[in-house]
Amino acid sequence: MEIFNTTIFKNKIVVVTGGTSGIGQAVSIAFAQKGAKVWALGLQTDKAVYPAGLDIETVEMDVTDKTAVDQFFSKLDRIDTLFNGAGMGSISEHELDTYRKVLEVNLTSVFYISEVAAKALAKSDNPSIINVSSLYANFGSAIAPAYSCSKGAIDQLTFSHALSFAEAKIRVNAVAPGWIDTPLIQPLKDIPEVFNGIMQRSPMSRLGKPEEVANVVLFLASDAASFINGTIVKVDGAYSIF
Repeated sequence: MEIFNTTIFKNKIVVVTGGTSGIGQAVSIAFAQKGAKVWALGLQTDKAVYPAGLDIETVEMDVTDKTAVDQFFSKLDRIDTLFNGAGMGSISEHELDTYRKVLEVNLTSVFYISEVAAKALAKSDNPSIINVSSLYANFGSAIAPAYSCSKGAIDQLTFSHALSFAEAKIRVNAVAPGWIDTPLIQPLKDIPEVFNGIMQRSPMSRLGKPEEVANVVLFLASDAASFINGTIVKVDGAYSIF
Protein backbone atom coordinates (compact mmCIF):
# COMPACT_ATOMS: atom_id res chain seq x y z
CA MET A 1 0.00 0.00 0.00
CA GLU A 2 1.38 3.40 -1.01
CA ILE A 3 1.03 5.93 1.80
CA PHE A 4 2.51 8.85 -0.12
CA ASN A 5 2.40 9.91 -3.75
CA THR A 6 5.42 8.28 -5.40
CA THR A 7 6.63 11.63 -6.77
CA ILE A 8 5.96 13.75 -3.68
CA PHE A 9 9.69 14.52 -3.28
CA LYS A 10 10.58 14.68 -6.97
CA ASN A 11 13.47 17.10 -7.60
CA LYS A 12 14.06 17.42 -3.85
CA ILE A 13 17.51 17.03 -2.33
CA VAL A 14 17.72 15.15 0.96
CA VAL A 15 20.76 14.62 3.19
CA VAL A 16 20.60 11.77 5.70
CA THR A 17 23.30 11.29 8.31
CA GLY A 18 23.49 7.76 9.61
CA GLY A 19 21.98 6.87 6.26
CA THR A 20 23.82 3.59 5.81
CA SER A 21 22.09 1.51 8.49
CA GLY A 22 19.03 1.21 10.72
CA ILE A 23 16.48 4.00 10.75
CA GLY A 24 18.69 6.27 8.65
CA GLN A 25 18.90 3.68 5.90
CA ALA A 26 15.12 3.26 5.93
CA VAL A 27 14.70 7.04 5.73
CA SER A 28 17.12 7.22 2.78
CA ILE A 29 15.18 4.53 0.92
CA ALA A 30 11.80 6.08 1.71
CA PHE A 31 12.76 9.51 0.36
CA ALA A 32 14.37 8.04 -2.76
CA GLN A 33 11.32 5.88 -3.44
CA LYS A 34 9.28 9.08 -3.48
CA GLY A 35 11.50 10.79 -6.04
CA ALA A 36 14.23 12.52 -4.01
CA LYS A 37 17.94 12.66 -4.67
CA VAL A 38 19.40 11.32 -1.42
CA TRP A 39 22.88 11.73 0.00
CA ALA A 40 23.35 9.00 2.62
CA LEU A 41 26.23 9.88 4.93
CA GLY A 42 27.62 7.28 7.29
CA LEU A 43 30.17 4.64 8.12
CA GLN A 44 30.76 1.33 6.38
CA THR A 45 29.11 2.49 3.18
CA ASP A 46 30.42 -0.63 1.45
CA LYS A 47 27.96 -2.70 3.52
CA ALA A 48 24.92 -0.50 2.86
CA VAL A 49 22.34 -2.13 0.57
CA TYR A 50 19.55 -0.23 -1.18
CA PRO A 51 16.92 -1.28 -3.72
CA ALA A 52 18.04 -0.95 -7.32
CA GLY A 53 17.09 2.12 -9.31
CA LEU A 54 17.02 4.62 -6.46
CA ASP A 55 18.95 7.90 -6.59
CA ILE A 56 20.94 7.34 -3.41
CA GLU A 57 24.60 8.30 -3.22
CA THR A 58 26.57 7.18 -0.19
CA VAL A 59 29.36 9.19 1.38
CA GLU A 60 31.71 7.68 3.94
CA MET A 61 31.74 10.17 6.79
CA ASP A 62 32.42 10.46 10.50
CA VAL A 63 29.92 13.14 11.51
CA THR A 64 32.31 14.37 14.21
CA ASP A 65 34.95 15.22 11.57
CA LYS A 66 34.47 18.97 11.11
CA THR A 67 36.67 19.13 8.02
CA ALA A 68 34.77 16.33 6.27
CA VAL A 69 31.44 17.95 7.16
CA ASP A 70 32.56 21.35 5.86
CA GLN A 71 33.87 19.87 2.61
CA PHE A 72 30.70 17.92 1.90
CA PHE A 73 28.20 20.69 2.56
CA SER A 74 30.25 23.26 0.65
CA LYS A 75 29.40 21.30 -2.52
CA LEU A 76 25.62 21.52 -2.08
CA ASP A 77 23.89 24.68 -3.24
CA ARG A 78 20.41 23.63 -2.06
CA ILE A 79 19.06 21.14 0.46
CA ASP A 80 15.37 20.52 1.00
CA THR A 81 15.53 18.16 3.96
CA LEU A 82 18.25 17.29 6.46
CA PHE A 83 17.67 14.16 8.56
CA ASN A 84 20.12 13.97 11.46
CA GLY A 85 20.06 10.22 12.00
CA ALA A 86 23.63 9.44 13.05
CA GLY A 87 23.84 8.15 16.59
CA MET A 88 25.51 5.73 18.96
CA GLY A 89 25.28 4.16 22.38
CA SER A 90 27.74 2.11 24.40
CA ILE A 91 27.92 -0.33 27.28
CA SER A 92 30.66 1.78 28.90
CA GLU A 93 28.94 5.15 29.15
CA HIS A 94 30.04 5.65 32.75
CA GLU A 95 33.58 6.12 31.44
CA LEU A 96 34.39 9.76 30.69
CA ASP A 97 35.94 9.22 27.25
CA THR A 98 32.94 7.19 26.11
CA TYR A 99 30.53 9.72 27.59
CA ARG A 100 32.20 12.50 25.61
CA LYS A 101 32.21 10.45 22.40
CA VAL A 102 28.49 9.67 22.63
CA LEU A 103 27.63 13.34 23.14
CA GLU A 104 29.91 14.31 20.27
CA VAL A 105 28.15 11.95 17.87
CA ASN A 106 24.56 12.26 19.13
CA LEU A 107 24.42 15.95 19.98
CA THR A 108 27.35 18.12 18.91
CA SER A 109 27.39 16.78 15.35
CA VAL A 110 23.66 17.48 15.02
CA PHE A 111 24.19 21.06 16.15
CA TYR A 112 27.12 21.66 13.83
CA ILE A 113 25.73 19.93 10.74
CA SER A 114 22.44 21.80 11.11
CA GLU A 115 24.26 25.11 11.38
CA VAL A 116 26.43 24.35 8.35
CA ALA A 117 23.49 23.11 6.27
CA ALA A 118 21.25 26.08 7.10
CA LYS A 119 22.51 28.23 4.22
CA ALA A 120 21.63 25.58 1.61
CA LEU A 121 18.35 24.76 3.36
CA ALA A 122 17.28 28.39 3.21
CA LYS A 123 17.24 28.12 -0.60
CA SER A 124 14.48 25.49 -0.52
CA ASP A 125 10.80 26.37 -0.82
CA ASN A 126 9.99 24.03 2.11
CA PRO A 127 13.18 23.48 4.11
CA SER A 128 13.10 21.05 6.98
CA ILE A 129 15.45 19.57 9.57
CA ILE A 130 14.40 16.40 11.36
CA ASN A 131 16.37 15.16 14.35
CA VAL A 132 16.22 11.88 16.25
CA SER A 133 15.24 12.05 19.89
CA SER A 134 14.38 9.02 22.04
CA LEU A 135 12.12 7.86 24.83
CA TYR A 136 15.25 8.04 26.98
CA ALA A 137 15.08 11.82 26.70
CA ASN A 138 12.39 11.50 29.38
CA PHE A 139 13.16 8.21 31.10
CA GLY A 140 16.89 8.30 31.62
CA SER A 141 18.88 5.09 31.80
CA ALA A 142 21.03 3.54 34.50
CA ILE A 143 23.36 1.98 31.92
CA ALA A 144 23.26 4.70 29.25
CA PRO A 145 23.64 8.12 30.90
CA ALA A 146 25.41 9.64 27.89
CA TYR A 147 22.79 8.45 25.42
CA SER A 148 19.99 9.71 27.65
CA CYS A 149 21.64 13.09 28.18
CA SER A 150 22.29 13.48 24.47
CA LYS A 151 18.68 12.76 23.55
CA GLY A 152 17.29 15.08 26.22
CA ALA A 153 19.53 17.77 24.79
CA ILE A 154 18.37 16.95 21.25
CA ASP A 155 14.86 17.94 22.31
CA GLN A 156 16.15 21.32 23.53
CA LEU A 157 18.30 21.76 20.42
CA THR A 158 15.25 21.03 18.26
CA PHE A 159 13.27 23.71 20.10
CA SER A 160 16.16 26.20 19.91
CA HIS A 161 16.85 25.68 16.21
CA ALA A 162 13.11 25.85 15.46
CA LEU A 163 13.24 29.38 16.88
CA SER A 164 16.57 30.51 15.46
CA PHE A 165 15.94 29.14 11.95
CA ALA A 166 12.32 30.29 11.71
CA GLU A 167 13.25 33.56 9.99
CA ALA A 168 14.80 31.49 7.18
CA LYS A 169 11.57 29.43 7.04
CA ILE A 170 13.46 26.28 8.08
CA ARG A 171 11.23 24.04 10.15
CA VAL A 172 12.95 21.89 12.78
CA ASN A 173 11.27 18.87 14.34
CA ALA A 174 12.28 15.51 15.77
CA VAL A 175 11.03 11.96 15.94
CA ALA A 176 11.35 9.99 19.18
CA PRO A 177 11.43 6.30 18.29
CA GLY A 178 10.63 3.61 20.80
CA TRP A 179 11.95 0.08 20.44
CA ILE A 180 12.62 -0.27 16.73
CA ASP A 181 13.90 -3.46 15.11
CA THR A 182 17.37 -2.30 14.06
CA PRO A 183 20.87 -3.74 14.58
CA LEU A 184 21.27 -1.38 17.54
CA ILE A 185 18.96 -3.46 19.73
CA GLN A 186 20.14 -6.90 18.62
CA PRO A 187 22.18 -7.37 21.83
CA LEU A 188 18.97 -6.91 23.85
CA LYS A 189 17.13 -9.48 21.74
CA ASP A 190 19.85 -11.95 22.69
CA ILE A 191 19.02 -11.55 26.42
CA PRO A 192 15.54 -13.14 26.86
CA GLU A 193 14.80 -11.69 30.29
CA VAL A 194 15.52 -8.16 29.05
CA PHE A 195 13.77 -8.45 25.70
CA ASN A 196 10.72 -10.16 27.23
CA GLY A 197 10.45 -7.35 29.75
CA ILE A 198 10.39 -4.82 26.93
CA MET A 199 7.69 -6.73 25.09
CA GLN A 200 5.56 -7.12 28.21
CA ARG A 201 5.54 -3.35 28.65
CA SER A 202 4.81 -2.67 24.96
CA PRO A 203 1.05 -2.22 24.44
CA MET A 204 1.35 -3.31 20.79
CA SER A 205 3.45 -6.35 21.79
CA ARG A 206 5.97 -5.91 19.02
CA LEU A 207 8.97 -3.92 17.90
CA GLY A 208 8.48 -1.02 15.55
CA LYS A 209 9.82 -1.18 12.02
CA PRO A 210 12.37 1.33 10.68
CA GLU A 211 9.95 2.01 7.83
CA GLU A 212 7.31 3.12 10.34
CA VAL A 213 9.67 5.80 11.63
CA ALA A 214 10.59 6.75 8.07
CA ASN A 215 6.92 7.36 7.22
CA VAL A 216 6.66 9.93 10.03
CA VAL A 217 9.85 11.59 8.79
CA LEU A 218 8.39 11.86 5.29
CA PHE A 219 5.27 13.51 6.69
CA LEU A 220 7.30 16.03 8.70
CA ALA A 221 9.32 16.91 5.60
CA SER A 222 6.27 17.28 3.38
CA ASP A 223 4.09 20.28 2.59
CA ALA A 224 1.38 18.63 4.72
CA ALA A 225 3.43 19.56 7.80
CA SER A 226 4.09 23.15 6.72
CA PHE A 227 3.05 24.65 10.08
CA ILE A 228 4.62 21.99 12.30
CA ASN A 229 7.76 23.41 13.86
CA GLY A 230 9.55 22.66 17.12
CA THR A 231 7.67 19.40 17.71
CA ILE A 232 8.86 16.03 19.03
CA VAL A 233 6.79 13.19 17.55
CA LYS A 234 6.80 9.90 19.45
CA VAL A 235 6.88 6.76 17.32
CA ASP A 236 6.74 4.16 20.07
CA GLY A 237 3.45 2.25 19.94
CA ALA A 238 2.40 3.94 23.24
CA TYR A 239 5.33 2.43 25.14
CA SER A 240 5.98 5.73 26.92
CA ILE A 241 2.47 6.02 28.39
CA PHE A 242 1.92 2.45 29.49
